[in-house]
Amino acid sequence: MTGPSLRHAGVNLGATDPRAHAQAEHPVFGFWLFLMSDALIFALLLAVYGTMVSATMGGPGPASEFDLGAILIETVVLLTSSLTFGMAVLAMKYDGGARGRMFAWLAATLALGLLFLGLELRDFATMFSHEAYPTRSGFLSAFFALVPLHGLHVAAGCVWLLAVVGQVLVHGLDARTKINLLRLSLFWHFLDIVWIAIFSVVYLQGLIA
Repeated sequence: MTGPSLRHAGVNLGATDPRAHAQAEHPVFGFWLFLMSDALIFALLLAVYGTMVSATMGGPGPASEFDLGAILIETVVLLTSSLTFGMAVLAMKYDGGARGRMFAWLAATLALGLLFLGLELRDFATMFSHEAYPTRSGFLSAFFALVPLHGLHVAAGCVWLLAVVGQVLVHGLDARTKINLLRLSLFWHFLDIVWIAIFSVVYLQGLIA
């Protein structure tokens, strides 16, 4: 009688690489714990923002500073990057030693991540040109504590993606590099979930308030 099959959140590699699948259980579970602790930080910052959104001190407020069209473009870009990362992981799982398609999807993910960061920096520059600085009011302090932190996570994800690609080029698609790619994919999808929360709580509510 065989024992229960190992399962973890994310793409399971049991059908194509049983060794990597067996080794992934504990690292992937541990990384989920890290993501949950990171989620608590974002939840606290969202709560702080919710209490400070009306504290504009007569300065710029959400309605004057948020551009819904630009934010929708950023949202589409980031969500699309999650799709391309998912395709990269599927290519890793099913293409065996052929890495070309996986690298192509990862390159698309990196390009979309950098595009998102560029668009977000443009938004921040526009706000600064309106003298909407973090020290101007409680609303702006809470905003710049929350949204740029997410951007820093995206930037870290881009650097991590380049590091994983370097590992694959040096070591090939062994168990270690596959597990690193699985963890990075969870991180990237997590950032999409956080952005949806930011989009809903910060931008949508700010524009309709």
